[in-house]
Amino acid sequence: MSNSTTTPAPAVSAAEERSARIAVTVFPLLIVAGGVIALFFPQPFTGLSAYINPGLMLIMFGMGLTLTLPDFGMVVRQPLPVLLGVVAQFVIMPLLGLGIAWALNLSPELAAGVILVGCAPGGTASNVVTYLARGNVALSVAMTSVSTLLAPLLTPLLALWLAGRYMAVDAGSMAWSIVQIVLIPVVLGLVIRYLMPRLVDRILPVLPWVSVLAITFVVIAVVSGSAQAIFTAGWLILLAVVLHNALGLGLGYGAAKLFRQPIPSRRTMAIEVGMQNSGLAAGLAKQYFAPEAALPAAVFSVWHNVSGALMAAIWQRRPVS
Repeated sequence: MSNSTTTPAPAVSAAEERSARIAVTVFPLLIVAGGVIALFFPQPFTGLSAYINPGLMLIMFGMGLTLTLPDFGMVVRQPLPVLLGVVAQFVIMPLLGLGIAWALNLSPELAAGVILVGCAPGGTASNVVTYLARGNVALSVAMTSVSTLLAPLLTPLLALWLAGRYMAVDAGSMAWSIVQIVLIPVVLGLVIRYLMPRLVDRILPVLPWVSVLAITFVVIAVVSGSAQAIFTAGWLILLAVVLHNALGLGLGYGAAKLFRQPIPSRRTMAIEVGMQNSGLAAGLAKQYFAPEAALPAAVFSVWHNVSGALMAAIWQRRPVS
């Protein structure tokens, strides 16, 4: 009897890891492919911009379906690492965005776009990357969830304070948009998971694929609408995005190390700080700033998935002790 109860566990773990490996490998490739196609063949996709926000709502609804109430238990059990991570998220990345915009002397539209990426909450792919990087997955889920729920308040305020130096920011309207795009779908997904757990458990395996297809759709919609602008300022945008992401990863790790967090938590905080919900930033930039302001978020959507996959591959081969 004991053998029958203990043998399935490794199989489940192996299946989960195999699925996560596929996700962290295939997802960036799909997003890169979508961005490249939209960049060089934008005409068929130029009318998709009206569907960016519905695509984002689908992504956030899927995120809500993956959450359970115990996922928020770490906020109560270990509040310090969660608080430290969320503060790092909303301090490091916005200020980095401002610093990079100033250092590269970006145009007002691009500067506002880079800063808005920094003001966004954690990215939805960070949990899978954390799992493969041998990080603290529970902390990753808690940080993503808390930063997402705080986004309707903090993202508009930070955008008003920092991006408002470059372009006018309607913080009130932006907050309401984030409530509609982020908060309502996440809470709705969480409620449905609570009320119908068996049904949701059946569809959980396909949710990551639905999410990445929706993210790819958002990238295509944004890139196709500003393909010419990307060709004009492409290398500058790429440099800004790579610097933003790399410094976020490094400073996130450094902040955790400064507060003597264990290595798995350091990896988690690096990933959570460095990977942003850039799809949300792209939608908000296009709606409240200008089409060009969405370019940094579109490029970030591609790049942070690539860098996240690389970090997972490196850290998976390194011990955590």
